[in-house]
Amino acid sequence: MLALRSSLTRALAARPLAPQVCSSFATGPRQYDGTLYEFRTYCLKPSKINEFQENIKKNVHLRTAHSELVGYWSLEFGGRMNRVFHIWKYDNFAHRTEVRKAVAKDKEWQEKFIIPNLPFIDKQENEITYLVPWSKIEKPPKEGVYELVIFQMKPGGPAVWGNAFQRAVNAHVNLGYSKLIGVFHSEYGTLNRVHVLWWNESLDSRAAGRHQSHEDPRVVAAVRDSANHLVSQQNMLLIPSSFSPLK
Repeated sequence: MLALRSSLTRALAARPLAPQVCSSFATGPRQYDGTLYEFRTYCLKPSKINEFQENIKKNVHLRTAHSELVGYWSLEFGGRMNRVFHIWKYDNFAHRTEVRKAVAKDKEWQEKFIIPNLPFIDKQENEITYLVPWSKIEKPPKEGVYELVIFQMKPGGPAVWGNAFQRAVNAHVNLGYSKLIGVFHSEYGTLNRVHVLWWNESLDSRAAGRHQSHEDPRVVAAVRDSANHLVSQQNMLLIPSSFSPLK
């Protein structure tokens, strides 16, 4: 019996380990550099939105002294009105924690913005996202309008639907009517959600480009493939604030 056990032990030790199977999409930049993007939405009282916007315009420098603001927009079309949407960049979760502590202790920021503006806010929402591995934050060529398209994908994660989704996005990019700013995948919030941020010179140029894409067989084929993994989608038109880094 001892001899048999010894033989089995030697055989198992000598057996090569099975290769690990992984997806490059699912194990993307978040495992390497940790950079994350926080999406924040404030729903404002209709009578106070102008006052809120003026206040943030005057004092946003106090907040950006602590961390990087990617963009700040007001909602024009799509969903509930009187909302502002902003994206903040952090090196990792530890960095965000440090920033939130510092902001809470910043008396000037608290007294000039937080305290006077809290009564204007009906609701706050946030979501933590990562850029998908094949995307980076792009800069628009000039001022314009932004479209945020939100895709709710079927469960399974980007390892399941990532390649098809990338082909669908790139099919639109290749037509050149709209500029891709970034593609973000949710980490905290509603899972299997993808946010695609586009820039257009104007609403009319976007409309013309959309008509063009609907008649392009390459786009139609790519979208049809990606739609097999899709649960729902929605979009909103965003107007950049005067102090937004992305204009």
